[in-house]
Amino acid sequence: QVQLVESGEGLVQPGGSLRLSCAASGSISSIGRMAWYRQAPGKQRELVASISSGGSTNYAASVKGRFTISRDNAKNTVYLQMNSLIPEDTAVYYCHVRIPTGMFAYKDYWGQGTQVTVSS
Repeated sequence: QVQLVESGEGLVQPGGSLRLSCAASGSISSIGRMAWYRQAPGKQRELVASISSGGSTNYAASVKGRFTISRDNAKNTVYLQMNSLIPEDTAVYYCHVRIPTGMFAYKDYWGQGTQVTVSS
């Protein structure tokens, strides 16, 4: 089995920065897409950013230009650098990892969730 452990929880003021990390461990031969999702109170979980095994990235329009997703394949870790934070970024952030189980199959794994609060 695979476990994902997140870190970086924090309270920051508007305009501040925060970096989230998510490390995967366990039975891992390779990792496909890695991503960060977030869920604010009363709202659906949404995709914030993703990065493919080849390094291609995608961002939600609301965070593009402010957030950067990156990965370190040697450490099986994905990061989310968040800059110029605004109150609307307040949410629980979840990392997600897709691990291939066959040529046309994969399994999804989720982190435990990390609270990010942006407030003055």
